[in-house]
Amino acid sequence: MMYSLARPLLFSLAPERAHERTLSWLKTAHKFGLLRAEFITKPVTCMGIEFPNPVGLAAGLDKNGDYIDALASLGFGFIEIGTVTPKPQEGNPEPRLFRLPKANAIINRMGFNNHGVDQLVENVKAAKYKGVLGINIGKNADTPVENAVDDYLYCFEKVYNHASYVTVNISSPNTKNLRSLQSGEALTYLLETLKNRQAELAEEYQHYVPLVLKVAPDLSTEDIAFIAKQLLEYKIDGLIVTNTTLSRDGVEGLPSADEAGGLSGEPVFEKSTICLRSFAAVLKNQIPLIGVGGILNGEQALAKQHAGASLVQVYTGLIYTGPKLVQECINTMT
Repeated sequence: MMYSLARPLLFSLAPERAHERTLSWLKTAHKFGLLRAEFITKPVTCMGIEFPNPVGLAAGLDKNGDYIDALASLGFGFIEIGTVTPKPQEGNPEPRLFRLPKANAIINRMGFNNHGVDQLVENVKAAKYKGVLGINIGKNADTPVENAVDDYLYCFEKVYNHASYVTVNISSPNTKNLRSLQSGEALTYLLETLKNRQAELAEEYQHYVPLVLKVAPDLSTEDIAFIAKQLLEYKIDGLIVTNTTLSRDGVEGLPSADEAGGLSGEPVFEKSTICLRSFAAVLKNQIPLIGVGGILNGEQALAKQHAGASLVQVYTGLIYTGPKLVQECINTMT
């Protein structure tokens, strides 16, 4: 009820300002004990981790880990922060975030704006949250794509001992040439290098942190087959399906629909779910899948589960429906 009253005010603000205002309000509300979302336990074991429930927050909402405790109070079974890069960067010029309310959608071209991995680690250490925390890592915009593995390695080493799992984001459409890492020798080299380093870090810290890949929905059947083969070859621990799409199906003619960037929200639901189902068919339960993309209600979360997801994540749906979405998804999933 509270969110339904606040939404018109928030939607009267520029999207990025509304984002900042909402997170600031959540932090203040949490500080004064005003967030009292019901925490629903529906345990799921995935990647060797016990998740208290299968509904998580997708990366991108809290890029720097500034709001972990406040977001945890909304009832999520897990939280993923980032995407974080080795060095701080401002991201793309504003405006870079656009609402498409008639389609329950958002277009963003944020460009991995964040305060750098060192600041994120300090924020994680300061948080009281003891639940499942994913950290999503990327490369700096000024790092040539042929040297991208260096950035991923740097972030992986920095966050390893502070994360429940680490997600390798090679699927954002808003960093030049990033998606080229989803194919060919570039993907093979990246996965092989990170898996080798994972083994060394597991030995060093005496505990194993799963490594997860996040892919785009704009993949061909051949792309899916190749990525799946590489995931199995290098024993990657999990796959997040999917990031935002470059497609504009479902938003044609709407204001801001022609803005550059990745489309999220309801129009990506079918595309991302088809991609999820395709990966599930190829991987045959050998690697756990996390379904994300266009979830605005519990039935859509359940559809992701039926398509092969062990866990789901939400983001854009929160903006349109509010925190009640978390409880609704948990209650609907089996």
